[in-house]
Amino acid sequence: MPNYSVHTIASAPENSKTALEQLQQAFGVVPNIAGAIANSPKLINALVGVFQQVHSSSLAEAEIQIVLLTDAVTNSCAYAVAFHTALALQQGVGAEAVDAIRARQAPADGRYAALFNLATNLIERRGHVSEEELDAFLAAGFTKEQVLEVIAIVAASTITNYAGTIANTPLDDPFRQYAWRG
Repeated sequence: MPNYSVHTIASAPENSKTALEQLQQAFGVVPNIAGAIANSPKLINALVGVFQQVHSSSLAEAEIQIVLLTDAVTNSCAYAVAFHTALALQQGVGAEAVDAIRARQAPADGRYAALFNLATNLIERRGHVSEEELDAFLAAGFTKEQVLEVIAIVAASTITNYAGTIANTPLDDPFRQYAWRG
């Protein structure tokens, strides 16, 4: 398996530095996964562009974290599960909802369950969700536009989930308490 450096802003390739600076502004630190992705300026810049769009969607930040955590679990990316566990809890998602998702189960909250089910089905079925599944998402109070926003979140998380798995990115200290094994 290839070994990827986990870059800082100072050590990153020149064309990755601005993206890492933007992520540092967003998180207060450069997460290790971003440092690993920075080995490819194309990928880190693509990630930051999609990241900015995802986090300016019409979904609440807690709902975005539900989708990102669901994606991390569905894609079995241990780094992203720990990272998004921390962020979901910071955004006020209850521990019971987080624990359910980490156990690959829908949360009890109806809106969170709808997000979990759509995200899981999009990944597992590669976009081939049924009309009934889409109707259930809409019945939970979401819009047709938000179906497409969930697709954008899945796209963004696919970048980090796949890259984090391939790079075997070590957990940052603040996320170690949320370590996960699928």
